Amino acid sequence: MEACGEWSPCLVLGPLLFLIYINNIDTGILNTILKFADDTKVYGKAVSPGDISRLQKDLSTLCKWAEKWNMKFNVTKCKVMHIGPNNAGASYSMYGQQLDEVLTYKDLGITVSSNLKV
Repeated sequence: MEACGEWSPCLVLGPLLFLIYINNIDTGILNTILKFADDTKVYGKAVSPGDISRLQKDLSTLCKWAEKWNMKFNVTKCKVMHIGPNNAGASYSMYGQQLDEVLTYKDLGITVSSNLKV
């Protein structure tokens, strides 16, 4: 019997082990975090300087977690989308590199725009 054949435990354990590995990624996060497979999103209100500071702190917390577990985020794939008329439109960074701001983003096959129209 092959160790990693067509329907073997290897195919099932890979994604499961990854989810177990990143299970504590949200420890210390102040805003809302969404995890789906290898995709992570952090979002929250960004109206006041305190809101902006909390979001930036969350990004820094994620970077520290990733460095601890030797799994750094690819900053070129990380994006910021400002939603709503009261959004302060602040800049955010990870690992000292400013994140790109986008007006639209394709997520799970659906393109979402900053005015929340698909």
